[in-house]
This record gives sequence, structure tokens and C-alpha cells, in this order.
Amino acid sequence: MNLFWKKLFGGITPTAKLEKNEAELIIAMHRYAEVEKSVELADYKKLFHIVKSAKFQENKKILKNRKYKDTEEYQISKKYKKLLNSPSIKLYYQVLESDNLKQYLSFKATVEYELLGDKKKVKASETLIKYKQFEHSKAYKTYTRFNNSFIISEFEKLKVKVVSDEFKKANEFWANENRWHNTPEFAQQERFYELAHNPDIIFFENEKPERFEKYRALKLTFQDEFEWNTLDKSHWNFGFHYRSAKLIGNHSFSNEKQANHSGKNVSVVDGKLKLATKHEKVIAPAWDITKGFIEKEFNFTSDVLQTADTFTQKHGVFRAKIRCNGNVQHAFWLGTENKLPHINIFHFDGKLITLGNTNKNLVDGLKIKGLNPNQFYIYTLLWSKKELIWMINNLEVYRTASNIPSEEMYLAFNSFISQKQKGSAGNLEVDWVRVYSN
Repeated sequence: MNLFWKKLFGGITPTAKLEKNEAELIIAMHRYAEVEKSVELADYKKLFHIVKSAKFQENKKILKNRKYKDTEEYQISKKYKKLLNSPSIKLYYQVLESDNLKQYLSFKATVEYELLGDKKKVKASETLIKYKQFEHSKAYKTYTRFNNSFIISEFEKLKVKVVSDEFKKANEFWANENRWHNTPEFAQQERFYELAHNPDIIFFENEKPERFEKYRALKLTFQDEFEWNTLDKSHWNFGFHYRSAKLIGNHSFSNEKQANHSGKNVSVVDGKLKLATKHEKVIAPAWDITKGFIEKEFNFTSDVLQTADTFTQKHGVFRAKIRCNGNVQHAFWLGTENKLPHINIFHFDGKLITLGNTNKNLVDGLKIKGLNPNQFYIYTLLWSKKELIWMINNLEVYRTASNIPSEEMYLAFNSFISQKQKGSAGNLEVDWVRVYSN
């Protein structure tokens, strides 16, 4: 597969842009999740249904536009003031408290009251004349008119009502032209609009959560951002891994030109793993298919790193940001305690990038042209029960449903020089490694 034109015309997203987009997406996903469970969003959703309801809007219209004169409180206040200021009712209460009424009523309760019907006796008595005059007075007539009347009963009820805290509060409310601003409904509306302008809620409302789906399904199970200084502080061991402890892992092969160097060629610089292939002569163990382990003189050194003792996983997403150089083969692969299965997520053979799966003596794979391996790219394997999918940055480059491994596999990096290569110094650099389960 030639990716030159894909790269030229934007079919493959530049690595820096892809990382930036993914970082922003993950930040957005976490922010969305935080807002989704926030009290503020719950309040906003609740208030949205309240404030936008027809009932709320109708009530708001009434509260804002009803005239004070149309309220029951106004009518009660008006009626009470009218009765309070009535001359007749004022006179009634004056008479009710007067000594003349008290004396007359006391007299009326006696048998002598009958004498008021005898004109001769009235003329002969100043006391009877006094009572007779009061009986025909406006004051007494007012008393008899209102005493035990409905109007006085109503007035007394109104007098009690208008001084109650409940009535005074309601009357003051309806008398205020700006009453809407003093209502619980106004407070709800203000809180709703405050939340509606909250940056987190605006973000939540405008976000499309479906774009998080593939990330939400992933759980980070392994991560190395290469912040360590020595291998013993890392997840990695040097050398190949074998089931038997009797087998020496720190070796190369007799058909290779480099000795694996016990982790001496591994370093971390500026947060990047560097696996160096150096031009230097050493004598080191090599595995020969016919002779077994032999001591061999090599003109180059390099190394192997793997996580067999610290991390293995079956299925998931395996990713690394890698670049390399030199007439050297560099690889990022998955392995097991046995020789097979073996999955190359990335393999640079000195000329081309290759990738593929080897299992049960069957090989799937692909050669990639048009990419400069000296530039950083993100190499990804999506491993499920049914298939293996390889991606470079955002672009799917290969998939297969054959030879799917059924066991857990460890991560590994190594650099080597085959017998057919001239060889040179070179470097495999890894910015980060991340593995997810799904």
C-alpha cells in the first residue's frame, strides 16, 4: 500500500494534529461526563421544563400584567376604607362608646322605661325628657340602624382581615407594579437563565456525545509516557522472554549482525524511549538453530524490551507513537511464551514499513510505502475475537480475520540488523505506548 497520495491529499491526518484532536476529544468527553452528573445540569433540566411550560408562562403573564384594581385585595381594602370613613359608621362607634347610650340602655332595662309613653309624666321629669330626647336623636337612630347589622359584622371581619400579616403581605405584593421581580417564579426564571449561560451547560447542550462512543468503550490498561530514568523503574525487561527460566533471554541470533546488549542501549531522553543501535564490537551470546547458544563477535549492539512479566492482554487496542532511522530493522510487536503467535504492529525492515500477523505457520501482512519512518506516526492494532485491524494515525491500512490469537500477549520493542543488511547505527524512538481493553 502506497500512502504517499493519502498523505498528500489529507487522507491521513498529520500526527501532531491527530494527537491534538484526540486530546481535545478526551478532555471534552471527561468534561461532558462531569457536567452530565452535575447538580447544575439537573437543576437546568428541571427548570427548563418549568420555565418553558405553558402554565408557567400564563402565570408569569398574570403576575406581571394584572392591575391592582382587579385584585381581591384591592376590593377588600377599598371596601374597608369606605366603611372606615363612613360618617354613619363613625357615629355608630362614637355612640356605642358614649355615656348617653349606656345610661339609656340601663334605663330601658328598668320598669320605669314604660313612663316614656306617658306624655304628662315626661313633661314633669327632666330625666324622662332627657331619655326621650336621646331616643329620638340621630345618634340613637344610628345605633339602632347598625347594631347587630350585617354591615357592622362585615366591617368587623374586614378590620381583622386587613391587619393580618397574610393579607398585608398579599396586598403589598399586588399593589407593587414590579411585583414579578419578587416572586419565586422570577427567581426560578433567573436561575434558569443563569444556568443557560453557564459555559459548561452551553458546552453540554451543543456537544454531540455520539462522537465519544468509541472512547467511552475503552479502558486504559497500560500506559507509558517514559518519565523514568532506569529500566528497573519501568514496566520493561530487556532480552527475549521464554517460559523456561533455564533459557537465556538476553541473546541475539547467529544470522543477525547486532548483539543485544542487556538494556545498555536503552535510554529515556526528553520523555521519549530511545533504543539505540550502535556501531561497536562485542562478543555476546547468539542462538544458532543447529548449534544452540554460541559466543559470537558482533560489530553492532542493540536491545530488546518486553513486558512479559509485567503486562499481558488478550484483545483490545494497542498503540504507540514511533519513529526510527538507520539501515536497521525496528519493530513494535506482540508476543507470547512461544514463538507463535507473533503480531507486528510496526516493523521497519530498513526500507519499508511492514505489519502483519504470524500464527500457525501462516502469515498475513502488508508493506507500506510513501511514509517517512523518520517522522512520528501512531501505529495501532485493534484486536477483537473476530479480526485484527491495523491503523496508521487515523487511517485503516489492513485487516484480517485469519489466525486470530487466542492467548494473552505481551508488548515488545526491538532493533536488529539481518545478515543481508549492510547495517548502520540507528535509533528507534517511542514517544508513548497506550493499551486499552474494550
